[in-house]
Amino acid sequence: MVCVAVAMRDTTGVRIARVYDAYQASDGYRVLVDRLWPRGVSRAAARIDDWAKNLAPSASLRRWFGHEPARFEAFRRFYIEELLSNPAAEEDRRRVLAHPMVTLLYAASTTKHNHAIVLREFLIRGGATAES
Repeated sequence: MVCVAVAMRDTTGVRIARVYDAYQASDGYRVLVDRLWPRGVSRAAARIDDWAKNLAPSASLRRWFGHEPARFEAFRRFYIEELLSNPAAEEDRRRVLAHPMVTLLYAASTTKHNHAIVLREFLIRGGATAES
C-alpha cells in the first residue's frame, strides 16, 4: 500500500465540476479525472490543464458500479483501495496537489454518485481513507 503524508487541503482548494459545465476563471488547475475522453467535448472547449487518468477508477470497477446509488458505498471502498495500491495514482495525486486551486472534471451525468466525489475526499484527506 502506498500512502505518503501530504498536507491536508482546505475544502475550498479542491472542487469538482462536470467537464460539460462552462469554464470558470476561479477553477484554477483543471484536471480531467476520467480514463476516457468525454464524448462531444473538444480539447479546446474542455480547457484542461492535466489529464490524470491514473486517478480514475479502473474500467472494470467503473463498469461494475454503473453509477447505481445502491453500489456507491461499496464503490467508494473499492476505488480508495485502487488509489492506495497504485503508485502511478500517487504520482498524479502529488502533481495535482502542487496547485493551490484544483477543479476535478468528470463526465458522469450524476452529480451525487460519481468517482470525482470520492476522489475529492481522498485528495483533501491527504490520501487517507474516507473512514479515517
